[in-house]
Amino acid sequence: MSTADQQFAEHRPLLLGLAYRLLGSMWDAEDVVQDAWLRWTRSDHAQVREPRAYLITTVTRLALDVLRSARVTREAYPGPWLPEPVRTDQPGPLDTTELRDSVSIATLHLMERLTPPQRAVFVLREAFALPYDEIAEIVGTTAANCRQLHSRASRLLAERGPRFAPSPAAHRELVERFLDAAGSGDLDALAELLSDDVVSWNHGGGKVRASRRPIAGRRNVVAFIAGLLRQYPVEAVVPLEANGEPAVWMVIGGEEQLVTFGVRDGRIDAIYGIRNPDKLRYARPTVAG
Repeated sequence: MSTADQQFAEHRPLLLGLAYRLLGSMWDAEDVVQDAWLRWTRSDHAQVREPRAYLITTVTRLALDVLRSARVTREAYPGPWLPEPVRTDQPGPLDTTELRDSVSIATLHLMERLTPPQRAVFVLREAFALPYDEIAEIVGTTAANCRQLHSRASRLLAERGPRFAPSPAAHRELVERFLDAAGSGDLDALAELLSDDVVSWNHGGGKVRASRRPIAGRRNVVAFIAGLLRQYPVEAVVPLEANGEPAVWMVIGGEEQLVTFGVRDGRIDAIYGIRNPDKLRYARPTVAG
């Protein structure tokens, strides 16, 4: 393996994690990283002083191009658009709170509200701790403008409360209590775990049955879950970890889905049910029941 090949292989996990955070799709992220690899093989490596910076710049710019073209498609998506979930070992290192938080389904979903430049600046600053002058060179603007973009992005993401999740143990315990209450049919116990303004997002993509509108409010969400459990048999429930957080793989009514949970102030404030089979390839457990 050549030195250039070794350099790219060394940085590939970081690049894949960066592209995934920018796009919310591992499928698209892998395409972007492959495109970056092709550009890297054609570059004059003698002129590249910092391979890491060069590759981060290349991946970010490629991802921004994809993100800009994807926005129209996502706006016309049948029902809510949710990120493509991945097993926790997929999106690169998660060895800091910021890296783990920035890959959660809740954060990736909220980041859909950002413009592509806001999203790029936010990810590069929060997850990868790059200084503003380096970010400015990557996205093609000034450091002052990057600070403004980051500030606006942070305000938008903070509207539903603190971004950082609870401890993994507390999060896992809450998910376990949710499963126990739902499995036993204890709707009162289930309601106690949900915030007043909880929202259930269901993502079928027109491929499988799913609610086309978000279901908002504790009473409505409890009624929705109760109705599902009455109507469809639950054939498998597999706790696992996806996107750095506890999640549940389910087979209900013969259809697979991954469910993740947003948590705020000790209660579940968002439920993300991803059912589109095209988006489950990177999250499917080895044994799904």
